[in-house]
Amino acid sequence: MNTYSVRPAVTELRLSAFKIHRGVTLPIGPLTLLAGESGSGKSSALQAYEILSRLGSGEPLAHAVGKVAGGPEACIPAGARPDEQGRRGFRIGCTVDGPVGLVHLDLAVQAEPELRIVGERLTGCGETLLTTALTDPARRAVQAAWHTAGATPVTRAPLPDDRLATSLLPLRVAGKTAGQRLVLAAAEQVVVALRSVFACDPRPEVMRAAGRGAAPGSEASETAKASKSARTAKAAKAAGVATGGRSAVRPGAAGGWGRDEEADEGRLRSSCENLPAVLERTSRECTRRHALLVAAVRDACAGPVDGLHAVPCEVKPAEEAVAAGVGPGAGAERAEPGATAGAWGDGGAGQGGMATRTVRGAVGAPPAAVGMQAVVDRGALGMMPVEQLGDGELRFLALALVLLTGPGVLEMDPAGEIPSACQQLTVMADGLDRCLDRRQARELLSLAVRMTERGHVRLLGAVRDPSVAEGLPGVQVLHLGV
Repeated sequence: MNTYSVRPAVTELRLSAFKIHRGVTLPIGPLTLLAGESGSGKSSALQAYEILSRLGSGEPLAHAVGKVAGGPEACIPAGARPDEQGRRGFRIGCTVDGPVGLVHLDLAVQAEPELRIVGERLTGCGETLLTTALTDPARRAVQAAWHTAGATPVTRAPLPDDRLATSLLPLRVAGKTAGQRLVLAAAEQVVVALRSVFACDPRPEVMRAAGRGAAPGSEASETAKASKSARTAKAAKAAGVATGGRSAVRPGAAGGWGRDEEADEGRLRSSCENLPAVLERTSRECTRRHALLVAAVRDACAGPVDGLHAVPCEVKPAEEAVAAGVGPGAGAERAEPGATAGAWGDGGAGQGGMATRTVRGAVGAPPAAVGMQAVVDRGALGMMPVEQLGDGELRFLALALVLLTGPGVLEMDPAGEIPSACQQLTVMADGLDRCLDRRQARELLSLAVRMTERGHVRLLGAVRDPSVAEGLPGVQVLHLGV
């Protein structure tokens, strides 16, 4: 059985009219690298993919396109002229392979004068499954028509012009006829593939600032603060919608995490500034993967690497810690060597991990640890904070961790109603080899080859030097701008 067709995955990215691209079709395999000179459109291709991914996750169009530097106007093809109504826009699309077969999604977006989706088309199995069109510019809606194959061949209804209509079909299609069930299956296949994307760009300066505490007012401090504020606002908004303003609890979160903020700390963010918290979690939840990570980092680092640990990074008097709600008197978790954890039944801390145990005590108890710090065990040379690693070593560590984990350990929103065995994580990395020397880039790609062969992870990255992939099996290199 071909596992790549069982698990939905994007196999083709179409840039019909996007930035510098016109009529470009990029085949996407399990491990695809985009290469080319600066300005050849590598980052633009990844941005188009990320827009589709965000729309597939249910995000509004303004938020999905707003992540592109310059906003919607920057997505308009170079030299595009407005029509009689002064409208300009862009067109992108993709093909998703999976249980239904090949399903094609194409999107037309108006960027000026108003941002809106003006056309969407979903086709598969020889049928046009969904079309949308802007029929009345005065209304913030498009007219949608989806395949029914019942008493009436199609069903028509208005849908919002700022959302991907394909992602809304499960809420609108009854599934009573064979045609409707085909529409639902195709839409699910596309949405699952688009939601399974994690855009990763480890930023050494932000990782170091988070590890040692950035100086107030510094760029790294402000970046971390803005990132946390955005996450808090997003979580609060989602909680307000879902619970009517009550605190949102996630009883089924991976790894046993409870409230959203706690779960967020244990899920790796795109810039990887919360690496210590994630290392602490993964080291105790899966010792086998942690051992593989240590081995990979050992091959990429210049000095000896005997282990990776997460240890308490700050000590406060018990009175302050209890007042803050994190000390022993508050019944908080405290890192202790030898404590057994292992949400996946691994029996304890294992390779390089430090498990946690709830210890209760009164004010005046021993000082409490607040926060975690990641350190590298250098053997006879002692422990060294990961912030002291080089930029290339830090990026390698973070990217290797992403490849060795899964959606439950990454800050992403995969389709929770679909079993994980039926999904593939797609890691998207712009500047995959940035800051890495040739040896590190080769080791990272070798690790990616091993992980993608299992069929659970895919990698799409942009590189400066594609020669580092020469001789590696299963690596597809696409040269742009030639």
